[in-house]
Amino acid sequence: MSQVPSYLRVFRTFARNSLVRDMMFPANFIIETISSFGWVMMNIGFYLLIFEYTEQIGAGGSAGGAWDKHQFFVFIATSMFINSIVQMFFMTNADEFSELIRTGGLDFVLLKPIDTQFLISLRRIEWASMANFLVAAALMTYALPRVQGVDLTAWRLILYLVYVLFGIAILYSLTIVLAAASVWLGRNTSIYDFWFYITTFSRYPMEIYQGPLGDWLQRIFTFVLPILIVVNVPARMLAKPLEPEYAYLALFAVAATLASLVASRWVFQRALMSYRSASS
Repeated sequence: MSQVPSYLRVFRTFARNSLVRDMMFPANFIIETISSFGWVMMNIGFYLLIFEYTEQIGAGGSAGGAWDKHQFFVFIATSMFINSIVQMFFMTNADEFSELIRTGGLDFVLLKPIDTQFLISLRRIEWASMANFLVAAALMTYALPRVQGVDLTAWRLILYLVYVLFGIAILYSLTIVLAAASVWLGRNTSIYDFWFYITTFSRYPMEIYQGPLGDWLQRIFTFVLPILIVVNVPARMLAKPLEPEYAYLALFAVAATLASLVASRWVFQRALMSYRSASS
């Protein structure tokens, strides 16, 4: 426990240095923020267009009912919360891991008297991704009071925050595994693309996966690679009445989070054991 304050101080140093670095090039920071904001707004505009032609999506899904516009916007806001935090803290660092291997910078990282995974994960913070988080907060503020049939209680809000953290942990575990693969693959320059394609499945309610192919995808991305539960479980805490058939998803999310963190840690440690110093 005595190491916790030291790690917090290191994290504050990383956060401050990243902000100073971004502010040294304010035009680039502003452009990245506007670009991120514009991308999010285009997605929201697309969903608004969809709801001009339908009142619900996912009707008849086996997982339990459709999502109306405001419920779906709570879902999208939750997805944006989780993904903006992952992008802000972890994605850039995971993407740069292969460059550390190629240039020999990982040798110096391994010499630091601090946990290597912690150092790799949080060396740089992308403050421009905060724009997505703020848009998500505005969208949630708009949509949540308009959701009908849901009794918002303090424990629901607490569970929502807890499961958002679980979702972040699952996506973080995925980024660590993808980054660790750079040790065996060499230059893993497509990590952003691969991460985007995989996490695309988490951006939509489970109810849209219907039919033989949809059922197969739902099982794979729930129980094998637990991507679907990242957003679906916390979003349901606020947007949908809690029904007994959702209980197993909530319980499974706890187990999947723990398993993901343990597995990613094991893969990362194995990758470091396989690493050969650039000077050797």
